[in-house]
Amino acid sequence: MPSAFAVSSFPVSVPAVITQTDWTEPWLLGLAVFHVLCLLLTCFSSQRHHLQVGHFLCLVILVYCAEYINEVAAMNWRLFSKYQYFDSGGMFISIVFSAPLLFNAMIIVIMWVRKTLNVMTDLKNLQEKIKERKRRRKEE
Repeated sequence: MPSAFAVSSFPVSVPAVITQTDWTEPWLLGLAVFHVLCLLLTCFSSQRHHLQVGHFLCLVILVYCAEYINEVAAMNWRLFSKYQYFDSGGMFISIVFSAPLLFNAMIIVIMWVRKTLNVMTDLKNLQEKIKERKRRRKEE
């Protein structure tokens, strides 16, 4: 399948990147498996706070390093790819690498906010129970 990346210009939109990428390349399949594993770890680590914090930090660090990964991949793309996907603007790596990692990080933050809200609700309910007990004892 000919790719638009084989020419000197790079796609400038998300749909163009998605449609013009050869998704049968082994390294892209490996990247997809990596993202699925990250999503599974995100979902199954909800009860293990320390694991989730470590996972979150790894996700954020990988996104931070995406620019450097893009530069190294742009210099060495012939070693692992048929086409030069890694443009100087970082559109490709942002879509296929950083966006799924940021999605996972966003899910983790949403789970943390939800957990915090649940704890706050439980605390308020406990405070109300204690207040009600004190009121009953005072009435007796």
